[in-house]
Amino acid sequence: MPSKCRQCIIKRFNALKTLTNDELEKFSGHKTSLVIKKGENLMTEGNSINGLYCIKDGKGKLTKLNTNGKEQIIKFVKGGDILGHRSILSEELVGLNAIALEDMHVCFIPKGDILDTIKENNNFSLNLMRNISQQLNEANTSISQMAQKPVKDRLAETLIHLDEIFGVDSEGCIDVVLTREEIANTIGTATESAIRLLSNLKKDGVIDLIGKKIKILSKSALKNISEGY
Repeated sequence: MPSKCRQCIIKRFNALKTLTNDELEKFSGHKTSLVIKKGENLMTEGNSINGLYCIKDGKGKLTKLNTNGKEQIIKFVKGGDILGHRSILSEELVGLNAIALEDMHVCFIPKGDILDTIKENNNFSLNLMRNISQQLNEANTSISQMAQKPVKDRLAETLIHLDEIFGVDSEGCIDVVLTREEIANTIGTATESAIRLLSNLKKDGVIDLIGKKIKILSKSALKNISEGY
């Protein structure tokens, strides 16, 4: 049986923590529980959206196709993140693709319930606006880095960021599995270049490569590289 929103511990990580018990009960009665398989789209760029997605567990990537038809990874998401609220508030089509990196369990809350709650609950509205502001700040930082930092620095910055988002697994590796192409699409370079840079970091003793997994051996060295030292 799908869990009740009131009992769901994941809500403490997002704007749903500001809802009253009555509002949570309303969401529980109207939400749909979905399983998004690895590689499937949760949201598709250019489509309309009729609600908000709350990720219960699993990992995903937000991507955009550039003019050459190449995928650019904009952001990574995980359990506790919410998606779709910007399109609901702006009444615009979805601006990014949301794709599962592994099987994801997601709750879909109808747009009407979200808009009603925004009107009635100031804390919920404020929390959503803060979330959007955070995303804009992250986007500004990312654009600045892509324009100014060499690709080696961008790779180091990305590995630190992935470690902060996903933590590490039982082997001490960053707890997300990305292909070399996905890493290249995150830092804005060719796959061959990303492979070479990762090999160089391993050779220098900064990281270890265990299959597709990446283990950071020296965060301080990685931090220095990300800052251009």
